[in-house]
Formats: sequence, structure tokens, C-alpha cells
Amino acid sequence: MVSRMFRIETEVDNGRWELLRAGLRETNTAASPELRALRGTPGGHEVPLHIWALDPGGRLAGGLTGHTWAGWLHIAFLWVDERHRGAGLGTRLLTEAEHRAHEGRGCTAVRLETWDFQAPEFYRKQGYDVVCVIPDYPPGITEYTLTKRLG
Repeated sequence: MVSRMFRIETEVDNGRWELLRAGLRETNTAASPELRALRGTPGGHEVPLHIWALDPGGRLAGGLTGHTWAGWLHIAFLWVDERHRGAGLGTRLLTEAEHRAHEGRGCTAVRLETWDFQAPEFYRKQGYDVVCVIPDYPPGITEYTLTKRLG
């Protein structure tokens, strides 16, 4: 048996982060025929998707950010300013993102995460299904992962 000594470091290092990411990507690509087939195709690249709603004065009233990859839209943030809630703006932003992902980028599904005090019921009303529940993440809060098929 070979004994090896390793030094463990904990500082943030973007150069090492890139090496780690590249190493994991290479390992995953070698292990998965699906990922291997995806690499080098348009669907194999993460493409940002941002939708903004501006009020008549040009101020941000709400927005949605995320990215498309591998035929999926991943929504990172959806927010509507309190002054504009209840007017359908969140639904409009979500619908626009789904449309652009499906029609413009060929996505067939959407995923997102939300906390129990945020909007799980809003997303359910929009046709999303809960696929994962993580209680106490962070402590005292439940996180939900939801998905929806497009088309």
C-alpha cells in the first residue's frame, strides 16, 4: 500500500476552481455517453437568459435570470417589486422565459428552486411539479425544486 501525504488548503482560488471544473467535466464526459454526445453541440453550452420588466419611468419592476443548457431552462432568480405584485407580472416574466427557451432555444423542460416562504404555490399554479423537498435548508426553511415540461 502506498502512503501519500497531502496538504489541504481552504482559500478561494479561481485558478484551481477552473482546474477542478475542467477535471470534473472531463471525468463526467468520459463516464457518460449522453454528456459525450452533448459536448460540442449548441445544447452543450450554457447560454444566459435574462428577462426584465421596466416601469414607465424605466425603473426595474421585476426580472428573471437563468440559463439554458442541455435542453433545459434553469431559472436562478425571479423577482417582482412589491409595488407591482398581484398584477400578473411574475406570470408574464415566467411565460416569456419559457417561450424564449422553448421556441428560441429548443428547451423541453424547466427547473428552479424556491423556498417555502417564497413562491412554491405560484409555480404549482403555473404547471410546475415538486420533484425534491429539502427540509431545514437553511435551518428553519424548506427548499423546493420544481420542474415543468415545455411544449
